[in-house]
Amino acid sequence: MSTDKAVKEDFLRQAAPYRRELLAHCYRMLGSVHDAEDQVQETYLRAWRSYDGFEGRSSLRTWLHRIATRTCLTALESRGRRPLPTGLGDPSADPYDTLVERSEVPWLEPIPDAMAGAEDADPAAIVTSRESIRLALIAALQHLPPRHRAVLILRDVLKWRAAEVAEVLDTTTTAVNSVLQRARARLDEVAPQEDLTEPTSPEDRELLARYVRAFEEYDVAAIVRLLTADAVWEMPPYTGWYQGNEDIGRLISTQCPADGPGAMRLLPTRANGQPAFAVYMRAADGAHHAFALQVLTPAPAGVAHVAMFFDLRLFTAFGLPAVLPSSMERSVASVP
Repeated sequence: MSTDKAVKEDFLRQAAPYRRELLAHCYRMLGSVHDAEDQVQETYLRAWRSYDGFEGRSSLRTWLHRIATRTCLTALESRGRRPLPTGLGDPSADPYDTLVERSEVPWLEPIPDAMAGAEDADPAAIVTSRESIRLALIAALQHLPPRHRAVLILRDVLKWRAAEVAEVLDTTTTAVNSVLQRARARLDEVAPQEDLTEPTSPEDRELLARYVRAFEEYDVAAIVRLLTADAVWEMPPYTGWYQGNEDIGRLISTQCPADGPGAMRLLPTRANGQPAFAVYMRAADGAHHAFALQVLTPAPAGVAHVAMFFDLRLFTAFGLPAVLPSSMERSVASVP
């Protein structure tokens, strides 16, 4: 085996374990699981090409994150931010109004926990991973300029020293500290204050099980009772967002294409460190086809936020079937 080939194979062997955390890093920067996958591939390609020059002055992990950060910053030069409907600046919509779809907007996307390392075997790593990919946090990060976003992620999530961040961004530690202060202040302005609860207790799990039953039975009154009084519902690529459980109930009653009990089936999954459900809608052929992906934010008083994504490419990213198998056609109200 040639020396060059041996070196490159050594790189692939050593770099492979960092793929998930690099994907999570790129996702925090970009707000898209698909863009993040592309930039991780670009990171590995750049690192593979330049591995001969890696001098080991930092760890391989740090070196890869440096490349990934620069790769994401380059990608962001030609891209706008990825909002959720709540981030467009419009007031909450009337549930009786016609839905407005804007498929040309590069909407924020959720990420599967399994891809971002939020299902790690280490409980401490699970908590860290879940907190740093919460959907509300990723949406708030989109309000920051790309370099501010990079500084905040490197300092507050990855816990890098200011000098390390300055080296990545070709700036000074003074500039990094100044940017970090402004980024934190801006994040405090745009990030919602969430009173979150993890669905670990029997009561929490029962809440999610009742949520599934309510949708599968198309019981709008039950859905309304399971939402908090000031719950928020949004569903890109539709621009409207809705606040208040009663208004959300009106929206579901008037806009949902379900025709009665059994029209919908919900398959549990996890996204952004939060409970999520793949929603399948019964079609003319009698089978349940992929319809949307819901990401829930549970709170002590009920479900406080639902983001419903209609991009069916997400079903592939989450490893979900396009058509619900016949073995799952009965209620799938089990909660992860």
